[in-house]
Amino acid sequence: LLRSSQPLTGANRRRSREDEQLLGSVLAEGERGFVLDTRSAQAAKQARISGGGTEHKSAYPGWRRLHRALDRGRVLQDSFCRLVELCGDPAVTMERWLGRLDSSRWLSHVKAALSTACLAAQCLDREGCTVLVHGAEGTDTTLLVTALAQLILDPACRTLQGFQGLLEREWIQAGHPFQLRCAHSASSHARGKQEAPVFLLFLDCVWQLSRQFPLSLEFGEQLLLTLFDNAYASAYGTFLCNNERERSLCKVKESTHSLWAWLEQPEEKHKYLNPLPFSLPGFSFGAVFPSLTGLSSPPALSLSLPGFFLRWVRPSQHLQEAWGEIRRLVQGS
Repeated sequence: LLRSSQPLTGANRRRSREDEQLLGSVLAEGERGFVLDTRSAQAAKQARISGGGTEHKSAYPGWRRLHRALDRGRVLQDSFCRLVELCGDPAVTMERWLGRLDSSRWLSHVKAALSTACLAAQCLDREGCTVLVHGAEGTDTTLLVTALAQLILDPACRTLQGFQGLLEREWIQAGHPFQLRCAHSASSHARGKQEAPVFLLFLDCVWQLSRQFPLSLEFGEQLLLTLFDNAYASAYGTFLCNNERERSLCKVKESTHSLWAWLEQPEEKHKYLNPLPFSLPGFSFGAVFPSLTGLSSPPALSLSLPGFFLRWVRPSQHLQEAWGEIRRLVQGS
């Protein structure tokens, strides 16, 4: 599984011999690979005007390009804001609730992200092929797909420690611009041009996996909520800045504490663990391909990650009591 930014072919269809040799060396004789582009074919073609573009088919023998368009930027931010607006409306009827939930298109973004990640995972696992994922800069939807594909395929990424390593590798070190994307909340009137809840979308997709495979993730919803909170406002330096260069210049590691170290403290760690028996054979091991049929339209339509979207609307006391009882029963047996 590889990731990159788009090739800089431009309007003149420039070539990079080094890129061609690099991707050529990945495939053995007779093997094939897939380039999974998270832009539409039309968007990738238009990117040539600003110097970007796509790979030359003739220059990359053995590679087949697939386009799976994933929205980002303003489109994703507007969808997020419409959903937050809906969740804050106490007077909405059930019929209008479902209609506005559908029109927000948030669940469509969740479904598209999981579908693209499943495609990458199937190419890797069932076809035995190499997959290169890229979009434009390679720091948004690219990371969304590669992180989800690893979560689907690799049981180690579904442990608490492995999930932290996945976030560190695929989001922080890979250069997701947290400072730009998480500048304000969805309720803020000041919306930056580069603001977008891509990381929240990833956490929502993880929640979908935890809902469909409750015994396959070592952590629960509370960890996802904590990660979102710390991405937007944190006492730790883990999500500060936009990339490793900025963090190095600001001496983030020397001047701040790590969120991961805090989560690993025994008195904190137990709050985020899944009380269900994660180590039960046959559940935590192997690939977990989610069903996406319930993410399309009513009546199967349901709000994902309710602990976040309905956090200030419904009381969480009963849910916490239920999880506490589950922990007591599991420990007793």
